[in-house]
Amino acid sequence: MPPLTSRHLVYLGLGTNLGDRLNNLERARILIQERIGPVRIQSSVYQTEPWGLKDQPEFYNQVLLLETGLAPPEVILDVILHIEKEMGRIRHLKWDRRLIDIDILFFDREVLQLDRLTIPHPLMEKRNFVLAPLAEIAPDFLHPVLEKTIRELAQTSTDLLKAEILAS
Repeated sequence: MPPLTSRHLVYLGLGTNLGDRLNNLERARILIQERIGPVRIQSSVYQTEPWGLKDQPEFYNQVLLLETGLAPPEVILDVILHIEKEMGRIRHLKWDRRLIDIDILFFDREVLQLDRLTIPHPLMEKRNFVLAPLAEIAPDFLHPVLEKTIRELAQTSTDLLKAEILAS
């Protein structure tokens, strides 16, 4: 009998502003489900203004809640980096345009600070492109460092950039 593995709840943020953006998000969701675990809840797709570098196309962003037996979070990061590379992501400048970007926002309620991974994702409380879709699916989730709910963080955000649900 195989050993019992703990199940973890992971929130991932997805973003894309190159190519067929809806298809990029769908393909990423499929690969995430195949390699990390089932998606339990997914937010609407949000059209958002670029954060950081302004002279680029608008992004489509989405947040997923999934369940996984993978741990520690660095293992999930390795899988994510492989998915991004497989989908054709090329890393240039920070905040530059991208075919796909997948970030670990939360891993259960863990707080982790490593050279290559920080959980909760840093600066998320200052970014509407994360807060809007996250507040849609997890408004009462308590940020383990800031000790505020996602709803509170979204309501007090000072980010003035647009984050609107994409019209279907």
